[in-house]
Amino acid sequence: MLHIKVPQLEEIVEGAISQAALQGEPQLISVVNEIDYTSPYAFLDRAQAVDQHRLFWRSAGEDFAMVGVGAAHRILSTDSHRFREIESVWNELQKKARVYDPSHVKGTGLVALGGFSFDTNQSDLTPWESFPDSQMTIPAYLLTNKGTKSYLSTNLLIFEEDHKQQIIHQINEQQHQLLHGDRQELKLPNRTSSMEMEAEKWKQSIKQATDDIKKGKLGKVVLARELRVKFNAPVELAAVVEELCETQSNSYVFAFENGGDHFIGATPERLVRVEKQELISTCLAGTIPRGKDEEEDHILGQRLLNDPKNRQEHDFVVQMIREAVEACCYNVEIPSAPVVYPLRNLQHLYTPVTATLENGYTLLDVVERLHPTPALGGMPQKQSVDYIRKNEALNRGWYAGPIGWFDGHNNGEFAVAIRSALIQGDEASLFAGCGVVEDSDPEAEYEETAVKLKPMLSVLGGSL
Repeated sequence: MLHIKVPQLEEIVEGAISQAALQGEPQLISVVNEIDYTSPYAFLDRAQAVDQHRLFWRSAGEDFAMVGVGAAHRILSTDSHRFREIESVWNELQKKARVYDPSHVKGTGLVALGGFSFDTNQSDLTPWESFPDSQMTIPAYLLTNKGTKSYLSTNLLIFEEDHKQQIIHQINEQQHQLLHGDRQELKLPNRTSSMEMEAEKWKQSIKQATDDIKKGKLGKVVLARELRVKFNAPVELAAVVEELCETQSNSYVFAFENGGDHFIGATPERLVRVEKQELISTCLAGTIPRGKDEEEDHILGQRLLNDPKNRQEHDFVVQMIREAVEACCYNVEIPSAPVVYPLRNLQHLYTPVTATLENGYTLLDVVERLHPTPALGGMPQKQSVDYIRKNEALNRGWYAGPIGWFDGHNNGEFAVAIRSALIQGDEASLFAGCGVVEDSDPEAEYEETAVKLKPMLSVLGGSL
């Protein structure tokens, strides 16, 4: 990847057209400019007039957000080795790309955002037809906000038959729309109906799973259920994203739009982050509601810390992540006991994992080793995923899969796509799951999933 001082855009495009003709293949270019601070929600809203492929990411625990529009390049894979295939294509793209980025700020320039399905062997595509099994997108335009600073990356695939002035005119028009275009007042959706999908059948599947665990068929399995809701009008993506960011401050907020369908959520669960070879992962398993006040909060938190079922569920995750991280890292540090991690509606057991990534390993290597963790699949890993495929009534699609980003500076972060919804026009499917062990109670697990549905329900028409 070539980093040089940024000349005029016209000169860059003209040079890329010449190189495309000379080399007989299109040229990927990336130009980064620092701009006046720009609201990510305004950018996301205005982007609907530019392209129906929008992407949003807001990190938990730091003031960092990205909004992508359109696609300079999409990296797709349906291969069983999908993480390695996408890594290989990404590396080739970087080698050939010409990047004009004087800032070198993480999340600028060539950045790929996207996600992976939970299970590559799921045969029924419904209702995920718009979301490929694995897709990472290099946006045509990318707004990156870090603290009070904003950066705009413009990524283009230039062909030898392209005309310089036509490209420049299009870029100027689209950038003006994204940064200064008119906006309408954003409104949260008004829900008109909701329907739980086979709730009693789902409870029976929990009972069956506990019996199978007692018989030694597996150690733990996570089973999810679906809630379908309908609205009086198509959902405005930017309104929902902004509300999630304001109400779920400790969560990763994400949105991926394909062909007008939106997969959106606010997940507390980081899978892994890598920045300058320093790795952070998170063990987040075990759940209890928040209390009505500080005293009740503390009582519930202590109950969670001392609950054998939740501690066992959490320990499954800790041991699996330890094994995966130790295989490709050194300086691995894991606390001996979890602490309580509060969210707006829930409290979780939380154990952080820090390490240094060994040379030769990448973020996607770690993602491949970690997915799915016992918090989303179960134990043992393969048996639990097979069990889910055979016994869960829904197609998870990207729900519970890894979603995130990586850039050309070896930075990146992936979270687990829970607390989420697939929005299709004026309808949506919401998903929530729970970890089943041998002493799980179907009614208690049902109530736990009801609490987990609240963050998305709160922005999609309020509580049930």
